[in-house]
Amino acid sequence: MKKIYLLGVLAAFMLAGCSSAKTTESSSASAETSVVESKATEETTTASETDSKTTFTVGFDQDFPPMGFVGEDGEFTGFDLELATEVAKRIGKEVKYQPIAWDAKDMELTSGTIDCIWNGFSIQGREDKYTWSKPYMKNDQVFVVKSDSSIESLEDLAGKTVEVQVDSSAEAALKENKELADTFGKLQTVADYNTGFMDLEMGGVDAIAMDSVVANYQITKRGGNGFTVLDTPLSSEEYGIGFKLGNEALRDEVQKALDEMKADGTMKTISEKWFGKDVTTLE
Repeated sequence: MKKIYLLGVLAAFMLAGCSSAKTTESSSASAETSVVESKATEETTTASETDSKTTFTVGFDQDFPPMGFVGEDGEFTGFDLELATEVAKRIGKEVKYQPIAWDAKDMELTSGTIDCIWNGFSIQGREDKYTWSKPYMKNDQVFVVKSDSSIESLEDLAGKTVEVQVDSSAEAALKENKELADTFGKLQTVADYNTGFMDLEMGGVDAIAMDSVVANYQITKRGGNGFTVLDTPLSSEEYGIGFKLGNEALRDEVQKALDEMKADGTMKTISEKWFGKDVTTLE
């Protein structure tokens, strides 16, 4: 009887061992399947990221003519946007114009919504915040007043209401030149310079501090007689293309295309279309 009992126990242990081995094999196979699935997911993600890089997304202020704005046909156009379109062709990408709020540009760039900021973007004061292209154009920050205004110099701005675009180079220049800004009766911000010109025209403000490139375009567009630019600029600067800090690979791609456009005359042709002459300074 004892022998029969012992044989039964031994058989039970053997069955348990087989079951354990099968469970281990099953777990191992499951783990291997999980690893394969994980690798497949990684490969899919990588492929997706690669596909997304076939688009070159340019962030710009759509109320900043002639650099980037909405044309009469309702389409985005402008000097910088034409340059960007040609660059995209040369680097084998499809260009996408992405209008942005100027005070949200850093968030848009950091989040990856845009690949660069290309829209009359001043390098000065922002040197360490972005990975920059070479400068391609010079610009001044100036004051615009109505032609019949008594304001003829910077000193005449004392006690006056001056308007500036929020988070713009002109606003930064006024923060640097606090001595001048403190003489104003009031310094207020505006979302865009189209609104600024309307405020000036209606007498809501006495002067606008802004980019000379945009000021001259706006004045010409409005007939050329109603406004004037004060002789003394607030500051001088250069325009560049701002990429996310550290994104040197894309910067280098774009810069190579720009250098080619400078060498073969394409940049000059686009400049003459918008300004009547070659205003580019790329070397």
